[in-house]
Amino acid sequence: MTLSMYQASVPVFLRALSNLQHVLRKGEAHAEARKYEPSLLLQSRLTPDMLPLTRQVQIATDMAKNGCARLAGVEPLKFEDNESSFDELHKRIERAIEYIKNFKPDQIDGSETREITLKMRTGEQHFEGQGYLLHFVIPNLFFHCTTAYAILRQAGADLGKTDFIGKP
Repeated sequence: MTLSMYQASVPVFLRALSNLQHVLRKGEAHAEARKYEPSLLLQSRLTPDMLPLTRQVQIATDMAKNGCARLAGVEPLKFEDNESSFDELHKRIERAIEYIKNFKPDQIDGSETREITLKMRTGEQHFEGQGYLLHFVIPNLFFHCTTAYAILRQAGADLGKTDFIGKP
């Protein structure tokens, strides 16, 4: 069986973001049940040198939406990174999901050798499409989704493995 670039990206990204949305809802419910300011949770970190929950969600959505766009050879849709509430983070995830749903297989399939260059703080990084997807986008997407989950779990939200991976 052959797995196409589309199959390895769009459905994976949609599921990861949908599960992230679910995890955030449970985190939000935890804050409401404990009657504390949600912004405390949104600014929580696992350790002082890691980014807070809000930024983890922003990066996860960027990885998914930008990954699709770059594989398709189009300019990624820009988001402002100005969310400061659970509601705004939910809307961001919904916007990313809707954007990703617009990509069709014929835009992404065949992108295995597409040249992709990213401008990073440390300089330019060059990829071919398949390496970009498998060794940059997917690991980064799941790192930031996992970190968001871990922040909420550490804060006491009622979360388990099935909340993170979802149900088939």
